[in-house]
Amino acid sequence: MDDTAIVLQARTGSRRLPGKVLARLRGRTLLEHAILRLRTGGLRVIVATTERSDDDAVAHEARRMGIDVFRGAEDDVLSRFLGAAAAFGLTTIVRATADNPLVDPEAPARALEVWRNVPADHVVERGLPIGAAVEVVRVAALERSATLIQDPYDREHVTSFIRRDTRFRALRAMAPGDRRRPGLRLTVDTAEDLAFVRTILDSPDLADELPRLPDVIRVADALLVGSIGTHRTQRGA
Repeated sequence: MDDTAIVLQARTGSRRLPGKVLARLRGRTLLEHAILRLRTGGLRVIVATTERSDDDAVAHEARRMGIDVFRGAEDDVLSRFLGAAAAFGLTTIVRATADNPLVDPEAPARALEVWRNVPADHVVERGLPIGAAVEVVRVAALERSATLIQDPYDREHVTSFIRRDTRFRALRAMAPGDRRRPGLRLTVDTAEDLAFVRTILDSPDLADELPRLPDVIRVADALLVGSIGTHRTQRGA
């Protein structure tokens, strides 16, 4: 599938936690964790970052790992994805973000299987922890949405318009039962998130280099029984 690839968006200019994609967990950056997990399925991974000099480090980290890089607009992320699609001849994109270091490595294959069997412009799984899912989207749908969007919010969030506008067909597939934990935050938006994910990965119960998502969920749930705070399972649920 040379016309299908994972496009992993990454930048250092996060508003809430600047530089987070280069923060380290287990001696690796968030970006490296995401790349390692996503490429286990055999799909090509392309990092889409910005043209800002601050993101030279993101491009360097990706290339160090043998990953192709596309650089484009900072806030118009939709145009960045369309630019990556044009540069690499893509007709289908699996969208992922580098602030999700515990993304489910098997999610791209599952979402693509649904997309192949049920005609749709967009596919995402529901029920996964926040930060574990990916999205499959047709490049043609992204191109069409770019001509219809009026709110800059939708250009920043890439697929938000496609997901809610009835002129597109967006599907939400159910995630496998052993991965359903929709209220659990495994994404990294804040310093608190980073500390929580770091605690998960430091657990002796996760000895594997790339722990499976069900094992991550089990360790996270055990931690949440303690004083880390049950509000984490509610925010963003």
